[in-house]
Amino acid sequence: MTPRDRVLVGLMLGIPVLADLAFVWFPALSSVVLSFTRWNGIGGLDQIKPYGVENYRIAATVDPQFWPAVQHNAIWLLVFVCLATPLGMLFAVIIDRNIQGSRVYQSVLFLPVMLSLALIGIIWELIYSPNYGLINSITGHNHDDNLVNWLGDPHLNLWAVLVEACWRQAGYVMILYLAGLKAVDPSLREAALIDGSNAWQTFFRVVFPVMKPINVVILVVTLIESLRAYDLVYINSHGPVLPGLELLSILVTQNILGEQTRIGYGSALGVVLLVISLVPISVFLYQTFRREERP
Repeated sequence: MTPRDRVLVGLMLGIPVLADLAFVWFPALSSVVLSFTRWNGIGGLDQIKPYGVENYRIAATVDPQFWPAVQHNAIWLLVFVCLATPLGMLFAVIIDRNIQGSRVYQSVLFLPVMLSLALIGIIWELIYSPNYGLINSITGHNHDDNLVNWLGDPHLNLWAVLVEACWRQAGYVMILYLAGLKAVDPSLREAALIDGSNAWQTFFRVVFPVMKPINVVILVVTLIESLRAYDLVYINSHGPVLPGLELLSILVTQNILGEQTRIGYGSALGVVLLVISLVPISVFLYQTFRREERP
């Protein structure tokens, strides 16, 4: 390898590593350190005061929005796992059968993924409009005496926003499963059909287990997407989070960038969010790769 090649390789490896350290690891480790302090973001580093685990105690016992936010994130994850993911997998299986117009259906279903989350929130806000929205107009609930406020009612708004999120997530999962289905060896399906398996048995007993790497990716993506949910809630709330739409990501932003800045407390919530996301992913990946290493 020539000196020029070494410099080129060093740059190709060094620049991404430095960027990762600067924009991922340094902020993450800084948040962990700041979570044990009290700081309102004003003044220099001398204004940062040690606070121990008090921020975590406040979150668990004092903050009335913390546990509802955890509950709503859990609901978000369950809906993604039980609705958006199976729906995306169904779309992928149907399109993979090369039915007439499959490319058109694929483009239509993938269209929400190409739109920004802010635009998706605006589109669905028009659909959910109490007086002029599509849903209330069709159901006849667009009069002042029988309005249904989909985004303002704390008993409905979380489910309304979840419909928006699933609309996009299903298309994303569909593309991932389509990639996995295209990589499956056709001879496996042919062998299963020769053995007398129907389409249902062929998919779940032969094709689905072979797509294990794709399933791992989809599980990780689903968990991350459900925990970092922010854009749709922010757009539909028009500022301060509405009752019923509390999420951990929203609370982190409100405490770090809100009117009452509490950097330490916001960092503690960010660490909680980080732990919740890392623990199940790490356990699942450890168990998966451990099984693969066994003879």
